[in-house]
Amino acid sequence: MSSKKPELTFKYVFNYGYNPSYVNGAQGGFSPRGEMVINFYLERQPLPDAITHEITPEGAIGRETEVEPKDLASSMVRFIDTGVVMSYENTKVFHAWMGEKLREVEEMQKARTEFEQSQAGGQA
Repeated sequence: MSSKKPELTFKYVFNYGYNPSYVNGAQGGFSPRGEMVINFYLERQPLPDAITHEITPEGAIGRETEVEPKDLASSMVRFIDTGVVMSYENTKVFHAWMGEKLREVEEMQKARTEFEQSQAGGQA
């Protein structure tokens, strides 16, 4: 009798347009249906809609005289390109998975630091 446990292999299929996005923040929470909604964003300075410049007597572009929108200098953009919705149960699983990945990288960082300190200790 075989003692091998049943197995299931998942094959990963990527959409032709798959293109990972860099994000540096997220906004979201639970919906009225109890699903986690997470919108990932990239924070950056906004680009102007328009900039007006003087024309110098020589016909060159001179100093900036106007910017649209007026509040450009005091604004930030949170560009949202991707969002996910998941059930409460899957949110818990995702949370545990992220925690495990964080522990893995912390262990790698700890090992790297210990290695670097041991290498530096042997030098004069």
